[in-house]
Amino acid sequence: MRAASTMAKQFPHITDTHRDFIARQYVFFTASAAEGARVNLSPKPTNAFRVIGDNAVAYLDRTGSSNETAAHLLADGRLTIMFCAFEGAPLILRLYGQGRVLHRDTGEYKALLTDAFGEEPLGARQIVLLDVDLVQTSCGFGVPLFDYHGERHNLDRWAEAKGEEGLAAYRLEKNARSMDGLPTGLFSEEPAEADPA
Repeated sequence: MRAASTMAKQFPHITDTHRDFIARQYVFFTASAAEGARVNLSPKPTNAFRVIGDNAVAYLDRTGSSNETAAHLLADGRLTIMFCAFEGAPLILRLYGQGRVLHRDTGEYKALLTDAFGEEPLGARQIVLLDVDLVQTSCGFGVPLFDYHGERHNLDRWAEAKGEEGLAAYRLEKNARSMDGLPTGLFSEEPAEADPA
């Protein structure tokens, strides 16, 4: 029997096979960076992810403790999204391209929310859109096997406890700039810095 190939394979667009693989996963990872800034890597639930074309994907991003991806996309634009099989046949799939953020107060956000996601969950912050210029698969032989037990509901409970006003205040305080001080573009005007004492 011939050994399975471990060579990475590249594709110019997302195929039906890739779509099927993505649909079976429970988590994906985003990676972004900007010059002089730390590389950011974040896990996301796939129930917030949509393939919207052969070369386009999007995910609905909810309010969190930072907003690094938005800052990096504003400064640099590069974004990589990775899926890997934690059960079944081993495989890693990466989507490379240029990303941008759709803000909640824009018509483009509202149209994509309606078309691709439906009802907006409490705590929704923005939609991240990736224009895919390369798809790469690799063996995934080193990825361990895990059993899926379910989604966490902590973020839902946290957002409900904050309420709309609390979430808006939290985003203003925590999400306007990255950890390296880069603007995220979430607000048209950045919050004023406190006067030194």
